[in-house]
Amino acid sequence: MEQPREQKPGEATTDRSASIRLREKKVKDLTVDKKRLVEVPYTASLAHTMNSLVANKVVAVPVAAPPGQWIGAGGSMIVEADKHTRAVRKHYIGMVTMLDIVAHIAGDEQMNGGDDGTEDLDRKMSVPVSSIIGHSLEGLSLWTLNPNTSLMDCMEVFSKGVHRAMVPVDSQLENVSAGGVELIESASSYRMLTQMDVIKFLKEHANELKGNILAQSIQESGAISEQIYAITDRTTLIDAIRCLRVAMLNAVPIVWANETIDTDHKQLINAKGRKVIGTFSATDLRGCYLATLKSWLPVSALTFTEETSTSPLYTGSTSIHDTTGASRRELVTCGAESPLYAVIDKAVTKHVHRVWVVDEQGLLLGLVSLTDVIRVIRHSLLSESSTI
Repeated sequence: MEQPREQKPGEATTDRSASIRLREKKVKDLTVDKKRLVEVPYTASLAHTMNSLVANKVVAVPVAAPPGQWIGAGGSMIVEADKHTRAVRKHYIGMVTMLDIVAHIAGDEQMNGGDDGTEDLDRKMSVPVSSIIGHSLEGLSLWTLNPNTSLMDCMEVFSKGVHRAMVPVDSQLENVSAGGVELIESASSYRMLTQMDVIKFLKEHANELKGNILAQSIQESGAISEQIYAITDRTTLIDAIRCLRVAMLNAVPIVWANETIDTDHKQLINAKGRKVIGTFSATDLRGCYLATLKSWLPVSALTFTEETSTSPLYTGSTSIHDTTGASRRELVTCGAESPLYAVIDKAVTKHVHRVWVVDEQGLLLGLVSLTDVIRVIRHSLLSESSTI
């Protein structure tokens, strides 16, 4: 990402005009190159759904069902209809994410196959995907954004922690009276817009942003979340999965176990001031199919993340090579004084949803998420518009 340049005398009007143009952008400007929606039917098994996530390199899919048979997540009525006749073909009843799958794998009930859960995994992954909708908060509601929604309104939604929304290609809103007014979103097809799409768009239009917000340190801009929990290098994969489920977190840092303190490696610990050595994310499970995952559950989450780094899903920009030539996941970090534009560049280039904030010794101070970045940039744009 190009570093914001110093504004020269006489350029204020030009920069302000560019900023105004950015605020006038619409959701449709962000979805021009997006592919058609990847989805799964409500009858698909969880194993099939997970394999679809792997094959399509996505971390969430909407679930489609026949119209009139299901109540959508949050009572939503998001349907796909024939473009010409408007006859409803399917109803999207919810969103299934990797965190939903994580929550299901690490369910509250006792594992039939013992503490490592390997024998129980086949049964858990054979259930229909419709039965696990809503295990994570994101699956409880489906978000749609009209193509003509402003960038600012889109950023407001994503700044509150919503990670993705469906965008109808040819939207048609209807009010149906059935004991009240129900809003139905109908379209012949949809595309998915994510937080990362918004960050990439902002990165591409960096020169239209108010320069000083990007040049500010993440500490000065208020983008750092200081509350941070971790697992240790001794936490097994199944226990790491359970930790994500309990806290409803998409990812946690991995830190060295403290030999002088009695630590429960099955629980999340306060990560502040600890040495970060890796990251475990729900999306890491996307790197292996069901048969492979089963064999990994008893080993440490750290070993799992290091070994799966050789997967094609993790090679390239997110991997580096050590002196032996082996590939391993790169730890994406920054300092509290790092400028916002540098953190955005790291998130986009490494395709990560969070960057760990560390001090000079590599000890954790907090994290910056895509939610945080969108929040502070939107606040800057709003502040600027109020002065115009």
